[in-house]
Amino acid sequence: MRNLLLASAGLLVLSAFAPASAADMAARAPYVKAPPPAAIYNWTGFYIGGFGGYASENSGNPKMEGGFGGGTVGYNWQAGNFVYGLEADGAWADVDASVSGFGVTVKSKIEALGTVRGRVGFAVDQVLFYGTGGYAWVDNKLSVTALGVTASQSNFHSGWTVGAGIEAFIAPQWSLKGEYLYRSLDSETYFGVPSGTLELHSVQFGVNYHFGGPVVARY
Repeated sequence: MRNLLLASAGLLVLSAFAPASAADMAARAPYVKAPPPAAIYNWTGFYIGGFGGYASENSGNPKMEGGFGGGTVGYNWQAGNFVYGLEADGAWADVDASVSGFGVTVKSKIEALGTVRGRVGFAVDQVLFYGTGGYAWVDNKLSVTALGVTASQSNFHSGWTVGAGIEAFIAPQWSLKGEYLYRSLDSETYFGVPSGTLELHSVQFGVNYHFGGPVVARY
């Protein structure tokens, strides 16, 4: 009889705890699979690209103006959110102006231009805001036409440039950029006459391919 009473008491205790345990199990949240790792964009590495734009002379009547297009090569270093880089570009150009009078036509045409610049910027994930500056050059040709005869002289103008831009990744290894540059080129002599300082404003857009895949995973 004693054993029967103990067994009955044990069954009563177990039955009292069973509903509570079942309720605890039902209250547990279902298992949810973790989302895939997000991407972090790192700007460090080599890149190449193409670009095109429009340039206009700062002063003059008439002003030289026109388009250009070419290629870019560069390298970036990233430290935290700060990005430092070196970039060189070169382009064929059709930036010109001409004036005529008394049967004489004088035409000045920039046939090529380029820069070698440093870049310093601040990256917000895949977007980079930067300032830039360095060496600039243009290849300019001056032509004089009179009585059906044309004489030309070309000069290489060197100087400096400064500007700013924004660049953003649109795919793991591809980015788009837009920038403004001011260029100041030294005077050269054409047919014995100094040209004066050549100043240009330019707006250009480009696409770059970044080697090495500047994307790592965040876990």
